[in-house]
Amino acid sequence: MKKPDWVIDKEKARRAAKTESLWLFGLHAVRDALMNPMRDKMRLVVTLNAAQKLEDAIAASGMTPEISDARRFAAPVAADSVHQGAALEVRPLDWGNIAARCAPKGGAGLVVLLDRVSDPHNVGAILRSAEVFGACAVIATQRHAAPETGALAKTASGALERQPYLRVRNLAEEMESLKDMGYVMIGLDGDGPQTLGQTLASVPGGPVGLVLGAEGPGLRDKTRESCDYIARIPAAADFGSLNVSNAAAVALYAAHLAQPELTP
Repeated sequence: MKKPDWVIDKEKARRAAKTESLWLFGLHAVRDALMNPMRDKMRLVVTLNAAQKLEDAIAASGMTPEISDARRFAAPVAADSVHQGAALEVRPLDWGNIAARCAPKGGAGLVVLLDRVSDPHNVGAILRSAEVFGACAVIATQRHAAPETGALAKTASGALERQPYLRVRNLAEEMESLKDMGYVMIGLDGDGPQTLGQTLASVPGGPVGLVLGAEGPGLRDKTRESCDYIARIPAAADFGSLNVSNAAAVALYAAHLAQPELTP
């Protein structure tokens, strides 16, 4: 029997992911990647100064670094990248599937779902906040979303190595799967009928998924329809607004407080 086209495409994408690589740059991003046993590390380029700062991490990784002149940095990163004299070629991380990563523990759980959030700086900042507030994962779409890149990793400041970042083909379908696992889906929208605090106080205890859309377009119709609630973050003035990474940080903090089980 011939395989369906979508199965063939998925297999091709999986094979491509195994061969592609990316360059991480910046002292924090490179240090944490060097210390991450899950990372497939290929090539390390550092200046003498950076090599001294990363001495312990380099030794732990077992890699032999290439020492490069700071004025003619050998790694193929963009000229305007703030690489701080350190760049590391790696394979993308494989975090496994949502069912394994997001299974509620002790009745608690917290995930962030991003609907076409494509700015790597926003996604990197969201990964940092997700790690701080104990989220199981940050989930984004495979298309029209920020891929794992050096710019994202630098903004995440190491969180990319510890905070699962899962890319899915159909966000609405994954939201339904999470709801089957007990999650309540709360979409964030500035025109939501009630505040996030009110919504969290009214829902039964249990795992929560926070759903955020791209700045401007917001949540797509199908994504919105898949939410159990639509809530807003209250502002002190009519013109007040937050960008998506700041909104995610505020929402994560509120959801974290609503689930004492998440606090060690």
